[in-house]
Amino acid sequence: MKKDHQETIPQYSYTEKELEKVSAYIERQYGDYEEVMHEMVSPDIHCDIVLVPPTESSPFYKLVTMGAGAYKMSIPKELKSTICDRAEYAIFLPKDWNVYADYEEDWWPMRILKSAARLTVDTDDYLCIAHSVQVEEDGSPIAKNTQFNSFVLMPSIGKEGQEVEPLKLSLFGKKVAFYQLFPLYPEELKYKLEHGYDELVELFQKEPMVVNTHRRNYCKE
Repeated sequence: MKKDHQETIPQYSYTEKELEKVSAYIERQYGDYEEVMHEMVSPDIHCDIVLVPPTESSPFYKLVTMGAGAYKMSIPKELKSTICDRAEYAIFLPKDWNVYADYEEDWWPMRILKSAARLTVDTDDYLCIAHSVQVEEDGSPIAKNTQFNSFVLMPSIGKEGQEVEPLKLSLFGKKVAFYQLFPLYPEELKYKLEHGYDELVELFQKEPMVVNTHRRNYCKE
């Protein structure tokens, strides 16, 4: 029993002081919260999900990881001055979304948050704005209630409508970036890979950042 317990201890985690800073920053940037979806088993990083409830000014859920930034990503030497080597991830859901469900149709946003958080650990790579990730190897939809099969990382938006700046965790350059996961249809992912991130974002200028499983497919034709 002792051996099994040891195997579930996360290899990467914030110090207590760092965790307090991240928690306070999430609250300051995204809004007050009381609930945290605590991870029961953490084989590498301990990745909880903060649940910021809908408000009158922001009538949607904001889900933000808390723990992913404890892992230092492998950034190419030539990019270290421009890309944070630590990151947390956010996704926004409609106020009527069942965030407490345990079936895949409602759980998949939480699943891709955790997938993004662990992808860099599993691949010894990095993620930043403009990166896209196909969720399933065969390109199939994320869940039965949507045709989305991937997501792209965009600047995360705070409660005042501004981009969330990286959090400075220490005086020695330790910073954590916050990225938004925006789900894509297969055709949009293909368009992004062929034309680039900037061209894709141009298509989404008027599209809310809140997940809409029935939104228009901008690259269907």
